[in-house]
Amino acid sequence: MLVDADACPVKDEIYKVAKRHRAGVTVVSNAWLRIPEDPSIERVMVSDRFDAADDWIAEHAGADSVVVTSDILLAGRCLEAGAAVLAPNGKPFTQDSIGGAIATRALMADLRAGGEQLGGPPPFGKTDRSNFLQALDQVLVRLTRR
Repeated sequence: MLVDADACPVKDEIYKVAKRHRAGVTVVSNAWLRIPEDPSIERVMVSDRFDAADDWIAEHAGADSVVVTSDILLAGRCLEAGAAVLAPNGKPFTQDSIGGAIATRALMADLRAGGEQLGGPPPFGKTDRSNFLQALDQVLVRLTRR
């Protein structure tokens, strides 16, 4: 499992589910992050260059990978590599949904650039955390059955 970790709100949940499934976790970040002392959890600290963590994750993602990210463009790159991709709220990115997500992202960026005050996403809550736990468990079960 590859985790885009700098702003990931579900790292503790990832560690718990991964341990239950005996799955390895690679936590990728631009800065040092505390991780549990567990041989199945690896920390990769990349440079602070723009998109360095995204580039590392995309290069290492494959058909046997689960990637956790809220970055839509990174999700698209990982889907192209055959990975399963989940947002921290449990929403899966799929080949069917990624095009619309990228288009919406571009539209929102254009509106913000034009001075529109759009607000951000809703606050991350208990329901998001619960949805993520369920979705991650389902993806890991599906990969195990392959």
